[in-house]
Amino acid sequence: MFSTEGSSGIPLRQQQQQGLRHGPAVAAALCLIGFAALAQAEESIRAFSNAIGDQPPAPWHFSGLPNKVPTRFEIVQQGSQRVLKVESDKSYGTLVHRTLVPLQRDPTLTWRWRVEQFVQGTDLHAKSGDDSAAKLCLFFNLPSERLSVTERAQLKLARALSGEDVPTEILCYVWDAREPKGSQFVNAFTNRMQMLVLQSGPTTASGGWVSEKRNVLEDYRRAFGREAGTTVPDVAAVAVAADSDNTQGHGLSFFSDIDLRANAPAEIVGAKSAPAPGAAE
Repeated sequence: MFSTEGSSGIPLRQQQQQGLRHGPAVAAALCLIGFAALAQAEESIRAFSNAIGDQPPAPWHFSGLPNKVPTRFEIVQQGSQRVLKVESDKSYGTLVHRTLVPLQRDPTLTWRWRVEQFVQGTDLHAKSGDDSAAKLCLFFNLPSERLSVTERAQLKLARALSGEDVPTEILCYVWDAREPKGSQFVNAFTNRMQMLVLQSGPTTASGGWVSEKRNVLEDYRRAFGREAGTTVPDVAAVAVAADSDNTQGHGLSFFSDIDLRANAPAEIVGAKSAPAPGAAE
């Protein structure tokens, strides 16, 4: 499941050595590589509960970073449920599922999650503390021509190093140990990624499970509306992520089945209010 080669066939260690010659842009490029999505797109998201064995069902696939210990993703039984167990131990990793859902169809994203152990010492505003026990991220395919020259260069580098379809915009829903619920900010490594904190600290919910339901179009406009303008891209992928490589810590979380479905026809969505200014720069 955890390959030592990129999709281009070049060993990841060699890719990293090649990338280091590009200077400061490599940090942002490698961050985006960790969220690459090459597998074939499917409109519906495959259910973890339908997995055979302990591996997430295809087209879910692992994406990591050069020379990083991979975060572990496996299907486990919890009571009457089969769910995804996500365990990071001084590690980094993302479980990606390609899809193709038009934002113009006003999609709704729902899931349930539980954090059993938070990563200690995190600070999502600093590179040294940019770790999390639980993130659910959406990729968007805004045309790269809308990005700055510097960002296009970083994106080109990330795609060259990985040989994969690195997204132009990423929105991550986070359950953090300390960040206030509802806070939103740019990722410490790249402003191609926006962080939206949905839960903060331990929960009093029964069994520790919390249900989420998000209006993806509204969240996208809040995060990227300023740079997107009137452009409304597709949702290109869904990803579950967890990392503890910066703090050298340990995190443990669980995810139920994830559902992303289109709702209203395009003409109804178009009648909504104009996009709100986003936080991205």
